[in-house]
Amino acid sequence: MSATNWEVGPILRALKRNKVGALLIALQIAVTMTIIVNAIFIIQERSQLMARESGLDDANSFFLSSTGFATDFDEQSTVTADLEAIRNTPGVRNAIQINAIPVSGGGWSMGLQTEPGEDIEGTGVAVYMVDEQGLDTLDVELIAGENFTANDILWRGNGESSWPDLVILSQAMVERLFPDLPVAESIGKTVYINNDEPMIIKGVIDKLQAPWPGWSNVENSMLVPQKMLFTSTRYFIRAEPGMRDTLMPQVEQMLADSNRGRIIRSLRSVEETRERTYRQHSGMIKILTTVMVILTIVTALGIVGLASFSVNRRKKQIGTRRALGASQGSIMRYFMLENFLISTMGVLLGAALTVGLNILLVNTFEMSRIEWYYVPAGMVVLWIVGQLAVYGPARKAAQVSPALATRTV
Repeated sequence: MSATNWEVGPILRALKRNKVGALLIALQIAVTMTIIVNAIFIIQERSQLMARESGLDDANSFFLSSTGFATDFDEQSTVTADLEAIRNTPGVRNAIQINAIPVSGGGWSMGLQTEPGEDIEGTGVAVYMVDEQGLDTLDVELIAGENFTANDILWRGNGESSWPDLVILSQAMVERLFPDLPVAESIGKTVYINNDEPMIIKGVIDKLQAPWPGWSNVENSMLVPQKMLFTSTRYFIRAEPGMRDTLMPQVEQMLADSNRGRIIRSLRSVEETRERTYRQHSGMIKILTTVMVILTIVTALGIVGLASFSVNRRKKQIGTRRALGASQGSIMRYFMLENFLISTMGVLLGAALTVGLNILLVNTFEMSRIEWYYVPAGMVVLWIVGQLAVYGPARKAAQVSPALATRTV
C-alpha cells in the first residue's frame, strides 16, 4: 500500500475535527464551479453569436437616412436623383435604397410557405427591398438562379400590402422551405406570402443575416425587387476599400446640399452598427469574466487561509513527524492530499449544481443546454486552482523544524 493511501485515514480524521472549515471551503468551491462553468458556456455562446458573418462587406459599408418635410417633396424623383448622385461619387462602389439594415436591431419580417392557405404556418423571413444593384451593394453571392433586372423593379407606395412576383432567397431560407431539394432545384419554385400571394424564386444567395441577431431564424432572408415611395428612406452605400471614412461625411453633405426640403440623419457605418447591436453581449461577457476572476481569487484565498490555519494549529504535530523521520516531501504531500479531498467534495457538489443551474437557465431563458465536457473541464480547473493555492502553505509546513517537537510552549 502506498504512502498516500496510509495518509488518507489520518487526513479524514483531522477533517472531522475541523468539519466547519472544510465544509465551507468545499461549498465555496462548489459555488465557484457552478458559476464559472455556466459563465464560460454563456461567454462561448455570446462570442460565437458576435463572430457570425452578416453577409455584408462590413468594413467598407455605411448607411444614412433621408426624411422629406417640404410640401412639394417628391419621393420618386428624389430617390432616383440620390442614387444616381451617390453611385457617381468617386470612391463609391455601389448604392441602393433599402428598408432595413442587417444586424441593426430593426427591420421587416414576413412568413413564407410552400402551399397557399391560412391554416399553413409560414416560416419567418427578414425582408429587404432592393433594386438590381442590391447583390453587389450588399456583397452577397448569387449561388443559383439569376439576379433581378431593372425591369423587375417596382415602386412600393406607403401602406401598400401587395408583393412582387419574384423573390431572391438566402440559402438558409431555401433549405428551410425545401429541405429535400438541392438548392439549385428551388429556382422557379413558388412560395406564398400573405397566405396565398405567390412569389417565384428567381435566385438564391449565400448568406444575409436578418436585422435581429438573437432571432432563431437569423439566417433566413429574402430580397424583393422594390423601391419605396416613403417620405423617410434609407440609403446603403458600399465604398471602395479604404474609402468609407472619407465618403461618409462627403455623401452626407452632398445629399443635404442637393435638396433643402429634407433632413439627412443617422449616418453610421455597418461596423458601428454591429458594435451597438452586440453591446449588450459585450457587456455581459465583461461582467461574467470579472465575476469569474473575482470568484477564483476569493476561492483560492479561502483555500490558502484554511491551509495556513491548519499548518499554524498543527506546527508541533508537524515537528514531531519531522523528528520521527518524515521528509519534507511527505509533509507537503499530506497537505496537498488534504486539499485534494476537500476540493473533490466541492467539485462533485459543484457538478450537480452546475447541471441544475443550466436546467434552470434553459427553462427560464430558453438558453442552450450546456455541453457535457464543460463539467469535467470545470472540475479539473478547480482541482488545479486548489493545488496551486495550497502549495504555499504546504511548503511552509514542510519547512517546520523537527526541534519544534521538543518545545513545551
